[in-house]
Amino acid sequence: MIILGVDFGDARTGLAVCDKGEMLASPIGVIAEKDFMVCLEKVADIAQSNCVEMIVVGYPKNMNGTVGPRAELCQKFAEQLKEKSGLPVELWDERCTTVSAHAYLNVTNTRGKKRKAVVDAVAATIILENFLEYRKNHG
Repeated sequence: MIILGVDFGDARTGLAVCDKGEMLASPIGVIAEKDFMVCLEKVADIAQSNCVEMIVVGYPKNMNGTVGPRAELCQKFAEQLKEKSGLPVELWDERCTTVSAHAYLNVTNTRGKKRKAVVDAVAATIILENFLEYRKNHG
């Protein structure tokens, strides 16, 4: 199943997609968009153009497991994306994915503007990889 991973953000939204066999998640880009509805439309269009069968949206819970304003906004985004795309949409706990993305970029010595341009796509890839690992181990 082709799955789209989404790291929704206020200014940039990272995207990643996996292969049909759910073995490999790859970044496919970043949407630089501050308007909620325009971003929603763009993600739905990208899902359609990539023949996506499911979407996973990062769910940024607080470290203590509670749901704050950011997680509520991501939940709203996921609900509206499900409606707009007609696809199943899952929320996936994304705690620490941005920290992990920055760590990966440190290893590759990606700095400055290039780092800012890709960190959200890397975070989306990590979200999707974690989701795929869960599916592999839990059916």
